[in-house]
Amino acid sequence: MNNRDQALLALRPEIPLAKTSNSMSSQEHFQNKTLRPIIKLQGDLILHLFKNYIQKRKNTFYEMSLQKRILFIENAIQKDMKFRNGLKGVIIGQFTIQEYITYTEDSSSLNKRMMNIVKERLLNNIQLLEYELTY
Repeated sequence: MNNRDQALLALRPEIPLAKTSNSMSSQEHFQNKTLRPIIKLQGDLILHLFKNYIQKRKNTFYEMSLQKRILFIENAIQKDMKFRNGLKGVIIGQFTIQEYITYTEDSSSLNKRMMNIVKERLLNNIQLLEYELTY
């Protein structure tokens, strides 16, 4: 393992509830061992990326009801490929070389897992997306 890989692994927070076991699928194992810690580490950056996304859309998010905000978040992550690819880059850039090799073997399934975790993180932090708190 090279210095970069060691440094990346040392930065990651531990998530006690994200357990791994031999009975898990390889995707679930990767999700709990790699994706969840990286997304937690990058949580503040992901939140700021989304705030910037809102601003580029004329701040209409702030005028929406809670239900419409939830749909806005889901649509941004699922349908806006530019935004989605930016999010993936923020996460993939934190992979070790071996994790990247593992990721490329099943990127489609892992991308879905990745975006679901990001969506849940944004939804769980929706209260931080109020207009007066963003600037």
